[in-house]
Amino acid sequence: MSTTQTRTRMRLLPLVALLSAHGLSLAGNAVTVVVVPLYVLHDTGSVLATGVAGVFATVPMIVGGALGGVVVDRFGFRRAAIVADLASGVTVLAIPVLAATVGLPFWALLTLVFLSGLLDTPGNTAKSALLPDLAELCEVKLTRATGASGAISRSATMVGASVAAIAVVWLGPLNALLLDAVTFAASALLITVWVPRAVIGSAEEADAATPAGFWREFIDGIRYLARTPVIRNVVLMVVITNCFDAAGMLVLKPVYAKTITPDGAVFGVMIACFAFGALLGSGLYGWFGHRLPRRATLVVCFVLCGPPPYIAMALDVPLPVLLAVFAFSGLLAGSINPLLDTVLYEQLPRAMRARVLGALTTGVTAGMPLGALLGGVAVEAFDLVPVLVFIAIAYGLVTLAPLVGKSWKGLDAASGA
Repeated sequence: MSTTQTRTRMRLLPLVALLSAHGLSLAGNAVTVVVVPLYVLHDTGSVLATGVAGVFATVPMIVGGALGGVVVDRFGFRRAAIVADLASGVTVLAIPVLAATVGLPFWALLTLVFLSGLLDTPGNTAKSALLPDLAELCEVKLTRATGASGAISRSATMVGASVAAIAVVWLGPLNALLLDAVTFAASALLITVWVPRAVIGSAEEADAATPAGFWREFIDGIRYLARTPVIRNVVLMVVITNCFDAAGMLVLKPVYAKTITPDGAVFGVMIACFAFGALLGSGLYGWFGHRLPRRATLVVCFVLCGPPPYIAMALDVPLPVLLAVFAFSGLLAGSINPLLDTVLYEQLPRAMRARVLGALTTGVTAGMPLGALLGGVAVEAFDLVPVLVFIAIAYGLVTLAPLVGKSWKGLDAASGA
């Protein structure tokens, strides 16, 4: 290996460590998402109890995203990422330890699941907030860093879910959570060792301004989000499309899958095809996305990834064609998050980056339960095919929004980043 190659790899180590840490923690989260419902259902035999556990797993993500961002801005991105990983790991580890020793009442399980989600969400926000700093430090184009992050996020979730399925059989449901605790510890170690304290513009070295009150900083983040046209537009569009996607993922696609096979098993194949395409799309965007016009790319990707699966299901196309449509849709969808992340990182002031990212995550996530509920109500009232056609049309119209109005011009700012 040449000296130049060695220097390049050493220069990239902080960014690689951050991306690896983020991937590990997401893979561990996927293990928990699979294991906890299975354990509750097996232990209690109650679908209602399983649903309650799901609420305790998801609500802290909304709360932690909204309020944790302010804490991350104050505490420092690097330090917050490390502390959140360690604290989340301890709460996850406590579940199998208590079960094996003094016992694990249902209320204790819910408490630990809630705490883990509450602590983990700010940790993910901190890692996301660190990404542009380390991309600059490592002299990597921001589009490539966000593309790599998107690819790692998608692959980590797939790998984590697969590992969970194996671990549940080999180790048992609760013991499988030991893997999640290990991933949190490894993530904290990677950041501690390889991400330098003196990150460009880091919060630890920020100007020593007197901090405002917690709620004042929280409100300032929301106000910045609301007053910045391109960010506001992106949030509104993603809130609406996430509602459609939630209805599709949790209601429409499973219902359609059961029209193909009695057990609906093809639903898993549909999602796998989409996920594979999205992984490839994220990687391709990271490679040459910086050369593409952003507004046109966003519209084309959204229009070609959103409506086609619903159209294909409404037309009841042959299964091979359906799966090809899902894979193609995923390929286009894989570019969307890296593109939007790049725009957000360029627009957000570093001093409030984490709180705005946290508020944004909460905003685009909070509408998803409503989408799933309305999807179920609509199918009951109008049947499946009319709802599929409506969502395909509405999805297409919403995603054409960036072509209208001057406020979207911010998408193409700093296009060479």
